[in-house]
Amino acid sequence: SKDPGDSKAMVSARREFLESGLYSPIVEEILRSRSADLLSRAITVLDAGCGEGYYTTRIHAANGGGSRVFGIDISKWAIQSASKRSKEIAWVVGSNARIPLPDASLDWLVCTFGFPIFEEFLRVLKPGGWLLMVDPGADHLLEMRRILYPTLKSFTLPYGEQLAGFKPAEVTTARYLAQLSSQAQISQLLSMTPHHHKSPKAGRDALSKLERLDVTVDVCLRWYQKL
Repeated sequence: SKDPGDSKAMVSARREFLESGLYSPIVEEILRSRSADLLSRAITVLDAGCGEGYYTTRIHAANGGGSRVFGIDISKWAIQSASKRSKEIAWVVGSNARIPLPDASLDWLVCTFGFPIFEEFLRVLKPGGWLLMVDPGADHLLEMRRILYPTLKSFTLPYGEQLAGFKPAEVTTARYLAQLSSQAQISQLLSMTPHHHKSPKAGRDALSKLERLDVTVDVCLRWYQKL
């Protein structure tokens, strides 16, 4: 594609939705536990698939600006939006398949609802460096999915627990009920997910008629350490 990744409209919708605070508990969970220890000192961090920079800027702020933080995304529109959030973060249009950083240069790599390339993550992480994968859990947006699809597929957490070159360290969750109070918020959330493209038209039409929707947010956070 000559214009890969999220479109300008999708980036705008995501930014508006995230600024509503409905995903703030996910940020809180990302910044808890091992993150708090990592961010207590100056480190080098990459947000791989950073989108418009919502999570990236909060990681940077939690460290008081003491760390060197990079955000990479394949969408030029996402990086253009992210660059307006902070001039202290290095924003890069690029792919997780070829991260433009030296070998063993990162202390921490975060991939939030992204497309991981674990061989490349291994390459850029230092020995003993940390990888945090943030992915949807079994009940994530369950109420929305029930409207979009005639039947729901059985859930399997992506890529399993064992990753070559990594050892699993910790699993936590962020689970709560989010109240969407307008059709605009419902539409914005849909545009942030693969269901925007995958769901049948009948399901999207049904969703477009709603002005309120309570949805379960169920997110799994998995920590791995490079061997």
